[in-house]
Amino acid sequence: MAPPNLALPAISLLFTSFCCAAPDTAWSGALETIKCIRAQGQGNDLAKPAWKLLAAGPSSSIPALLEAMDGANDYSANWLRSAVETISQRDVTRGGKLPLDELEKHLLDVRHTPRARRMAYELISKTDASRARKLLPGFLNDPGSELRREAVQQVVEEALKTRSNGDKAAAIAGFQRALGFARDVDQIEGIAKQLTELGQKVDLQKTFGWVTKWALIAPFDNVGGAGFERVFPPELKIDLTGEFDGKANRVRWLDYETRSEYGMVDFNKTFTALKGAAGYAYAEFVSPVARDLEIRLGCKTGWKVWLNGRYLFGRDEYHRGVEIDQYRMPVQLDAGINRILVKNCQNEQTENWASEWEFQLRITDSLGTPIVSAR
Repeated sequence: MAPPNLALPAISLLFTSFCCAAPDTAWSGALETIKCIRAQGQGNDLAKPAWKLLAAGPSSSIPALLEAMDGANDYSANWLRSAVETISQRDVTRGGKLPLDELEKHLLDVRHTPRARRMAYELISKTDASRARKLLPGFLNDPGSELRREAVQQVVEEALKTRSNGDKAAAIAGFQRALGFARDVDQIEGIAKQLTELGQKVDLQKTFGWVTKWALIAPFDNVGGAGFERVFPPELKIDLTGEFDGKANRVRWLDYETRSEYGMVDFNKTFTALKGAAGYAYAEFVSPVARDLEIRLGCKTGWKVWLNGRYLFGRDEYHRGVEIDQYRMPVQLDAGINRILVKNCQNEQTENWASEWEFQLRITDSLGTPIVSAR
């Protein structure tokens, strides 16, 4: 027999209590009911009347609803967002005013969840666009990517206007400033295009901060995909002077430096276009201090990553597409040398679109700011 569901009775009791309570207590009870929603929509039936009570509240309740999004799961957050949207649309339509000072206070407090801060910004923008635009420059290095992107875009638009007015030097300065804060790939590429058209060389390798210098060894056997789980010598010990039994012959480490603007480490260029093969890439990254960062990787074939001998993550799949920062792995770098090992596997598909055997990797902070090796 399945164990009894204790969550729904608790929510039901809570809902019953707030329906009969004083207004303030009823509102708080409704909010708690929304926050009790769980995966697969558990609690949705009880959430509907609770949502109606919240959505019927005054505009002054919006900051509290936004604050309730801190730590809320996606299901609860969606209900809260809907309540905020309903209140704001109703009150603005009726000629009411939103609590802009309280919304701005919430927006500027980076301790709140980015999605709620973004919503606060949108509400301010719809009510007082000039006030919102004045706030944007403060978000150029914001921990919330949504706010940072729009702040960067404001700088881009100003640079575009300057360019159209014929002030080339000011336009270049504006685009370069935007590039320094941009973290989204499409935005970076758009800014780089503008600078290139203005005669400025953009070093995308440096902008993205790819790890470019590696030692590679291949091929090991991956026929039938068996090599993904098989442990080959580089996983046991990094010996850059050693030779090992490979797929057909003895293999050894070779120095490699990528020239790709997008940091692609291409096994095909070094070992030819092999199929049913596995290879390894090794790099050393020097950090002056121990710190929490992220290893970000893009790859369309099977891969695994280790840092300082500790396995981080991997994906045993092939040719599903590749994106910059496709996979993000939180790590703690040691002070001094940090050893990165990547295993990259290629399967036996023969279509042209299945020919790539490569990956890209960089180290960033949580905002996507590239961190380069101290050596």
